[in-house]
Amino acid sequence: LLTAAADEGVRISHVTETHIHADYVSGARDLARRTGARLLLSAEGGTDWQYRFAERDGATLLHHGDRIAVGNVWLDVLHTPGHTPEHLTFLVTDSPADSGPMGLVTGDFLFVGDVGRPDLLETAAHVAGSMEPSARALFHSLAQLRDLPDHLLIWPGHGAGSACGKALGAVPMSTLGYERRANWALRMTDEAAFVAAVLEGQPEPPAYFARMKQVNREGPAPLDAMPQPARRAAHEVVSLVDARGLLVDLRAASEFAAAHIPGSISLPYGPSFTTWAGSLLSFDQPFAFVAGGADADSIVTSALRDLVLIGFDRTHGWFGDDAFDAWRAAGRSTVATLQRSPRDVAAELMEHAATVIDVRGLTEWQTGHLAAARHIPLGALPNAIATLPRDRPVIVHCQSGARSAIAASILERAGFPTVENLVGGITAWRRDGLPVTGATPRVPASV
Repeated sequence: LLTAAADEGVRISHVTETHIHADYVSGARDLARRTGARLLLSAEGGTDWQYRFAERDGATLLHHGDRIAVGNVWLDVLHTPGHTPEHLTFLVTDSPADSGPMGLVTGDFLFVGDVGRPDLLETAAHVAGSMEPSARALFHSLAQLRDLPDHLLIWPGHGAGSACGKALGAVPMSTLGYERRANWALRMTDEAAFVAAVLEGQPEPPAYFARMKQVNREGPAPLDAMPQPARRAAHEVVSLVDARGLLVDLRAASEFAAAHIPGSISLPYGPSFTTWAGSLLSFDQPFAFVAGGADADSIVTSALRDLVLIGFDRTHGWFGDDAFDAWRAAGRSTVATLQRSPRDVAAELMEHAATVIDVRGLTEWQTGHLAAARHIPLGALPNAIATLPRDRPVIVHCQSGARSAIAASILERAGFPTVENLVGGITAWRRDGLPVTGATPRVPASV
């Protein structure tokens, strides 16, 4: 952002955000500090949802009905609670062009095709009993849009793939008129039906969301420079593992399954890396990366950048492919994760010889599952380990095999003697004509 401003020859004079974020460490405070810009933060939502650093930083507090003037552009402040109690939306007017508004910066209130989930206070921040009142608040916030014109551009905070909603569209922006036609939430007029629909089928939030809420409310520490991970000498991997240090293996799941250093966790670098790393790693435990291939350096740099953005920065550097040679040269053996076909697993279950764990989300589980399976979503697996038997093989599966590969590595690190991964997940299981049970019919919400 600083580079973009410099390239355009403009000065950043105001910094604001729609709400206290849960998905990443907010950069608003740091950006205002670096640029000398005026920091503007929500004062809505009640005492529990105030920015604790606002007074210390000299921030301007925003209330419903306030106006921010940046040159000839106006941002009128709307309080739109539901996703969070303090959430604001900014109604944008380009006054030289027209006296009426031209767009809405909606943050996590209104998305393309969806709305911000209202369950996070309860499911992530553990505020008991807040889910339904938040959903009702969201319904009434949407009513504020009723008298606004169709032509307004909609600029949401997220697109497809975000955990802040359940069915976000892939396009980056929309119009209010189009959302009135296509967004299920804007077509609903019955409050009770809306509450039921918006709460139904929400995915499990990443475990780190609760900490991010706290960090962003209290005030993120300044980030003067992105840390650069140093490559470690290959032989040092032996002493790190002997000291129970954590290795996070960024290679593809298939490479990890074929051979890995015992005790390492498989977290392939890709679109879901941040979600699973934030849910499965501990903020307090330092870690070192393992990466391979010609682009290992850039992958490690990107992975650390992504982790820093959710508050993980305690890295011991990284190891390349040569760590495996050093490991073997020290007389140690790499291990492989056992891969099992659906037919192999079915045979094991006929003999009642294994424990099956389904690490998919709840809505996936409700579409049908193995009769013998125990449901433990991947993010909840570390806390459930103590409840699992160790006297028989443990078979893990998900939808297609990606999450179960991660789950298998967690169980291996926890000392389970035999861990098996169902190749292709329940998708392959169904393709082979094997039975599932427990499918819950989905009833479309009335509109």
